[in-house]
Amino acid sequence: MPRGVKQMGLEHPAISNATQTGYPSDIREVYGIDSLGNEVLIGDQILVLDDEFYLVEELISDSVEILENHGAEYKVAERR
Repeated sequence: MPRGVKQMGLEHPAISNATQTGYPSDIREVYGIDSLGNEVLIGDQILVLDDEFYLVEELISDSVEILENHGAEYKVAERR
């Protein structure tokens, strides 16, 4: 470091958060457990049928087709 220049002590906010909490800042909140026992996080795509919801990424194509044919709607899991 050049003479007479002070170090500013700048640190990226994500690094500060991880250092203070032990976790990265992109940890997502849990929305709930779907009807098949899968953990669903805020922001995940779900299929909703009546009062039940299903995590789309865990369903096979046949299951998706059956749910769609019975009127299930695609939604994004959001805070309730």
